[in-house]
Amino acid sequence: MSDTTGQNASKRRIRWIGAVIVVGGAVAGGVIGALARDGDDRPAAIVVAAVDRGAITLDVATTGTIEPATTRSLTFTVAGTVEAVQVRPGNRVVKGQKLAVLDDTEAIDDLNDARTGLAEAESRLAAARTVAVRATASATTCARPGRTAEPAEVPTVQVGAQAPAVEGRAASPCPTRGYPDTGSDQVLTAQQQVNRAARAVEVAQKALDGTTITAPIAGTVVAVEGEVGDRVRSEATFISLADTYAMQVRAAFPEADAGALTAGQTATISLADSDGVYEAEVVQVDPAGTSDGTLVRFGVLLAFADSPADLLVGQSAQVMVRTGEVADALRVPSTAVHDVSGGSGTVLVRAANRSEERVVTVGLRGDRYTEITGGLEQGDQVVRSW
Repeated sequence: MSDTTGQNASKRRIRWIGAVIVVGGAVAGGVIGALARDGDDRPAAIVVAAVDRGAITLDVATTGTIEPATTRSLTFTVAGTVEAVQVRPGNRVVKGQKLAVLDDTEAIDDLNDARTGLAEAESRLAAARTVAVRATASATTCARPGRTAEPAEVPTVQVGAQAPAVEGRAASPCPTRGYPDTGSDQVLTAQQQVNRAARAVEVAQKALDGTTITAPIAGTVVAVEGEVGDRVRSEATFISLADTYAMQVRAAFPEADAGALTAGQTATISLADSDGVYEAEVVQVDPAGTSDGTLVRFGVLLAFADSPADLLVGQSAQVMVRTGEVADALRVPSTAVHDVSGGSGTVLVRAANRSEERVVTVGLRGDRYTEITGGLEQGDQVVRSW
C-alpha cells in the first residue's frame, strides 16, 4: 500500500469516529433534556414517593459522659493520725465496710473517763433519791392528825421563875419550809449532773466512732486523699466514694435542640468501644445554659433503665433522645416538603406525567418523614426531592 492510500484510509476512520461521537452526543443531549425538563419547563419528577401511613420519629443526639448518680465525700469527724487505709482508688466496697482508721488511743481514754463520770453521777443521784424518800415519809407521818414532829428535850424551870415550870419533852411543829425541808431539791441537782455526764459519754463515743471511716453505700472508691502516718483535720475529705451501681450520663445539648427536651423523654445510649445500645430516660434538664463563646449548651442528665455492668466513670457515650413521635401518621419524605411555615408547606405532586405544586398542612416534621394532616391522600405521588 502506498503512503497516500494509507493516509486516506486513516482520515476516513477519523471522520467516521467523529460522526459517531457527534450523533451520540446529540442523542444523549436529547435524552438529558427530556429528563431534565417537562412541558412546564420545570425539572421533571425523576424520583417519586407514594404518600403512605407509618411511624414518624424525631430524635436529637449528642455525646455525653458516664458519671455516678451519687458521690460521697467521706471524712473523719475528729483530727488525728492515720493508722490504716484499707482501700485504694478503683476498689469496690459494700455498705458498712471499714475504709480507713485513725489512731484511737486518746479517744478511748476520753470515753472511759466519761463513763466513769457518768457512774459517779448516777451513784450520787441514787443517794439523793434515798434521802428524799426518807424525808417524804417523815413529813407524811408528821402531817397526820394528832401527830407532831419528834419532841425535843427542854430543861425544868424552878417555881418562882418568870416562866411556868414544865417537866418532860416539849413538842415541835412539822417542817413546812419546802421539799424536803429547806426548799432545795437535791434529786433535781443530781439528775442534772447525770444528764451532763451522759451527754459527755455520747460526745466521747461519737469522737471514737469518728476515728473510723465506713462506707455509707455500696460503690467504688474514686480517690483517697492521704496515707498511713498523715495528720488529718476533722471534716476534711479523705475518701471519695461513688455509687457506681446507679450510673447516669451527663450530656450537653445545643440550644436549638435543648428547647425540645424535658424530663421523662425516652432515650438510647451507646457506649464507646461497645456495640450495645441501652434504654434510658431524661431525668433532668438544666434551667440555665453555658456558653463557650460561640454556642450555648444545656446540661442534661439521663438515667439507665437497666444499668450495664462494669461502667467506667468518665466513659464516653453517644446519646439520642426522642423528642417527638407519631405511631400511625399520613406521611411523606421530609425532603419532599418545602417552605414549611406556620403549620403548612409545599409539595410537588406528580400526576399524569405532570407535576404541580400543592400547599399542604403538616404536623410533626421528623428525621425522615413529615406528617401530612391535610392536602394529600394515601397513595398520592410526590417528588421526593425537588
